[in-house]
Amino acid sequence: MSRYAFTFLILTLLGSIALWAAPADAFTLPLVVATGLFGVFFVLALFAGRKIRFDPVLRPSAD
Repeated sequence: MSRYAFTFLILTLLGSIALWAAPADAFTLPLVVATGLFGVFFVLALFAGRKIRFDPVLRPSAD
């Protein structure tokens, strides 16, 4: 897992904890939006962090 993915995972968890601990009439809409965005960024960072190896050189067979 990349450092960005780990950072967004921590931010998502902290946002979820803040939503759970916040009173019902508090500023919950910004917390919901921030937690959702951090979750989306976490998934995107996971996809971006994967190493895709592609060898564009076509090598002839050794037969």
